[in-house]
Amino acid sequence: MADEETVPALPATSWAVLGLLSFGRELSGYDLKKWSDRSLGLFYWSPSFSQIYSELKRLEKAGYADSRLVAPEAGSRDKRVYRITDEGLAAVRVWAGAAPVDPPVLKHGPMLRLWLGHLLEPERTREVLAEHRAYAEGMRLRAEADAADASADEAWAYPRLTLRWAERYYAAERDLADAMLADIERLEPPEGEKPWH
Repeated sequence: MADEETVPALPATSWAVLGLLSFGRELSGYDLKKWSDRSLGLFYWSPSFSQIYSELKRLEKAGYADSRLVAPEAGSRDKRVYRITDEGLAAVRVWAGAAPVDPPVLKHGPMLRLWLGHLLEPERTREVLAEHRAYAEGMRLRAEADAADASADEAWAYPRLTLRWAERYYAAERDLADAMLADIERLEPPEGEKPWH
């Protein structure tokens, strides 16, 4: 069993990929990308294929994952599938339980644009918030659908909870955009008065 002292200082993205493998299935890089887009991408990270393969190489080098080539059911190319090793499962268990919980970093583009609202026409500020509202609602619907899909597999009980969290988060973002739109209406000067910028 790995302990805190023997767990290498891997980036969080390595632990995320190892976490995807921790459900006990052999997965190709394509599978990992698809799974991450349908779960991790809603609340943490949506990696490119090159990032996935880079992390897989790092995990294999650390002895936390291994791979093998399998013949395709159809087509001409073999595909490489990856699985977590016992050492990798022990390490990710230790990391999940013992690593410090980093606070989320709020890097909110629409909020930055709203902060600079004094430089924009009020209509453009409303457009920015309306675009963000539409994005948030789209992400909420995606999280809701992915949570429903995850309910078919008992192994996905905790990922399903995170998808529900994502659904609630994006609902809150949608509602905040609505509240900000109402606040902007109250900021705008009455008809005929000079705008504030």
